[in-house]
Amino acid sequence: MPVELTILAWAMVLLLVHIFAAVHFKTKQYGPRWNMGARDEKLPPLHPLAGRLTRAQANFQETLPIAIVALIGVVLAGRTSDTTALGAWIWLGARLAYLPVYALGIPMIRTLIFLVSMIGLGMVLWPLLGL
Repeated sequence: MPVELTILAWAMVLLLVHIFAAVHFKTKQYGPRWNMGARDEKLPPLHPLAGRLTRAQANFQETLPIAIVALIGVVLAGRTSDTTALGAWIWLGARLAYLPVYALGIPMIRTLIFLVSMIGLGMVLWPLLGL
């Protein structure tokens, strides 16, 4: 099996980590009734950690579709290589580092990690562009 698909599977695990981390801290703040309810009520702003985890999740979900297309695309197109595998690992490693750095509220480093993830993703996408 191409390593790009293995990385994609680990990305889905990371997505679950994002979801559960954010909802855990939201539930700590708003309570289990909120978690099990329709969530229609107006709520106070999230505490900083819960807010950062929610934003980190949103950021991951915004870029994940691009990664899915890139990772599956290079496999389907038969364009996998050491470079696409390396790019995929760079992307996943950076995305893994992004969550705790964002949760801790570390500015600038978070942005640099995001940029590294985009470089990795670019390494995977490049062969699909036919340039």
